[in-house]
Amino acid sequence: MKKIILLSILSLTISISFAQDIKKNQLSGKITDLKTGEPLAGASILLADSKNGTFTDSLGNYVLDNIPLGHSIIEVTYSGYKTLVEHVDLKGNDVHDFALTSTYVMNEGITITAVGAASSMRKTPIPINRINKTELLTTPSTNIIDALTRQPGINQLSTGPAISKPIIRGLGYNRLVVVNDGIRQEGQQWGDEHGIEIDENSVSRVEIVKGPASLIYGSDAMAGVINIITTNPAPINSFKGNILSGYQTNNKQRSLYASLGGNQNGFNWNAWGDYKAAGDYRNKFDGPVFNSKFNEHNIGGYIGYNGSWGFSHLIASNFNQKLGVIEGIRNEQGEFVKTLPGGIEQLPTENDFNSVDPQVPYQHVNHLKLISDNSFKVGAGKLSVNTGWQRNQRTEFGNTNIPSQKSLDFDLNTFNYSTIYHLADKNGWTHSIGLGGMAQQNRNKGVEVLIPEYHLFDIGSFLYTQKTIGGSTISGGIRFDNRSLQASYLEENGAVKFNSIAKNYSNVSGSLGVSYEATERLLLKINLARGFRAPSIPELASNGTHEGTNRYEYGNAGLGSEKSWQGDVGIELNSEHVLFTASTFYNRINNFIFYTKLMGANGSDSLVNVDGDQIPAYKFDQRNATLYGGEVLLDIHPHPLDWFHFENTLSYVRGQFATPIENVKTVPFIPATKWISELRAELMKNGKLLRDLHLQFEVDHTFPQNKPFTAFGTETATPGYTLLNASISADIKNKNKTLFSLYLMGNNIADVAYQSHLSRLKYTDVNQMTGRRGVFNTGRNFMVRLNIPIVF
Repeated sequence: MKKIILLSILSLTISISFAQDIKKNQLSGKITDLKTGEPLAGASILLADSKNGTFTDSLGNYVLDNIPLGHSIIEVTYSGYKTLVEHVDLKGNDVHDFALTSTYVMNEGITITAVGAASSMRKTPIPINRINKTELLTTPSTNIIDALTRQPGINQLSTGPAISKPIIRGLGYNRLVVVNDGIRQEGQQWGDEHGIEIDENSVSRVEIVKGPASLIYGSDAMAGVINIITTNPAPINSFKGNILSGYQTNNKQRSLYASLGGNQNGFNWNAWGDYKAAGDYRNKFDGPVFNSKFNEHNIGGYIGYNGSWGFSHLIASNFNQKLGVIEGIRNEQGEFVKTLPGGIEQLPTENDFNSVDPQVPYQHVNHLKLISDNSFKVGAGKLSVNTGWQRNQRTEFGNTNIPSQKSLDFDLNTFNYSTIYHLADKNGWTHSIGLGGMAQQNRNKGVEVLIPEYHLFDIGSFLYTQKTIGGSTISGGIRFDNRSLQASYLEENGAVKFNSIAKNYSNVSGSLGVSYEATERLLLKINLARGFRAPSIPELASNGTHEGTNRYEYGNAGLGSEKSWQGDVGIELNSEHVLFTASTFYNRINNFIFYTKLMGANGSDSLVNVDGDQIPAYKFDQRNATLYGGEVLLDIHPHPLDWFHFENTLSYVRGQFATPIENVKTVPFIPATKWISELRAELMKNGKLLRDLHLQFEVDHTFPQNKPFTAFGTETATPGYTLLNASISADIKNKNKTLFSLYLMGNNIADVAYQSHLSRLKYTDVNQMTGRRGVFNTGRNFMVRLNIPIVF
């Protein structure tokens, strides 16, 4: 942490020095409608690489000071118009005017940064989705990952409304990397009931990379990357913020978020705080689900400087969450019970269900993060230097006799570092050379121990290149990584709990792809990538069980790295009134890691006595596997009803082992096929009092999952279900100024009782009254959000 603070202070000091000595370069111009020539007031202009932007005034004019010289990508956006992405060479006091074309299709070329440097989605051969703040606000959901599952190919592994783990094309846990403001999020993501610990209301946009992204992010990015950006500087010479409040009827979830930031003469800052709390959620079969409650108190912000030489930002955040662990224990009448000291069971009261303070067992998670994000102009190119320190403290309280006792207490410290030099673009060539990795240390402070204390060090270097030839963009690169890992020896009650481990894992990853713009309306993409993942500490050395699981896990120190080859093929047809996209993938994984049940000497299950309970024992193993599938999107907006959209998305994935396990070839935890059909109306684009009226009705159909991984009783088949969702939103204006935005949404309006195939609550105890096993997902839920912008 001290190193991060010193580096940040040094960066800001250098920033101030440069600010005094370097001439302020300027970019200015005007944004107009291509057909009418009318100025577009409030259009956004962003220099993606330098994190510098502004809005046009009432006459459509804009001015950007302190711009970095050299090659830049300018992104120009305005509601109801096609996003414009321009590559320009800035030389000083430049003037660039832009004319935008109106459109009702929002899936246009947008600047993205999840591939190491700013680029265009149309020029990137790997499948990428981008979700902005407005889309997140208008999506009916209970958390940030839940909102992302509306995107094709994205699912969630859930343990109630508070815990959702992202799944990309059937892969999650340590096979997927979550990046937050430039550094990979590290929070014991190997755990079934461990979320991502990022405040959802602070998110400004999300970028999803589907497919192996080990080239940029190294080990663990086999499935892809979810890049979550919270830092969003205010426009130059302005103060900007917002107050966002929300309420949900099902579990009485309420939230209050406030932020304020400024940008004056290159110095920019932001501060935000968020409070969120919820009682127990309800559904038609279970009623209120006891101890599904949670509460959060989160804060964050940044301070920095943007100049003609680049930028330097110091970002800080703290995520603090308490959430109940749902055990699903019920009496003979099917009523949930709570356990009191002495093992006494009692029915929860209405106050117990409505309380936002979880009862034993529960988790307390605190994630502190400090990031130094910098970009400097060096020669004709740019040098990005990004370092971060994060501390994830995860404590589980599971002893009702001693409620304050820390049954489990993980203390994970991670130092991330990344340096990338982006060479100047020349003759259509773009090159990036990078070095990065992380150092990690985990300590156990609870009375129980699941994994050994360990030290981990990653280092990797890569070369990424891109070449544009006419309508074709060829990109790819190669990377080498090394991970060293040392786990500590531990004895417990005179017996060996953990043997010491010293491991080194090295690997080469890479990718090569082509994006071909055959015509303005036809885009073709193909990509081949090699990814890998070193086994995690729990897979190598775990020894124990904990709240929320029904198994005792043993690690396997002999595991090797997972290695994958994945091919992606995509097509996009974009006419004036129809948008069609399709992508398919084939992923071959060698040494796929999963857990298998151990057998006793007599051929029956191997059982471990844990506090009087006999828990089945499992151990991690490896087999070769194949995953394949794809996603399709069809958006119809017929003339003259251009404001009307009939959008359909279909996501399909299957996974099979090369050889069967107990006569089963299906890979564990493969999501069911999902089809979302949506009717959407976008009205009153230029209304004076009511503007950007958004009406949406959605049919979310999940097909039956009849091919689960049934070996060892791991999974059971899951019936299909159909959910009806709806939303309405609009901006309330006064003299062209937005007073507030109102969002009204409904999830599962028909109150369907269902279980998601990837819900862990599906495997809790049987309801003795009804014979149904497990706890069901959230029932009917209405939501309201109110966003009040603050602009000076």
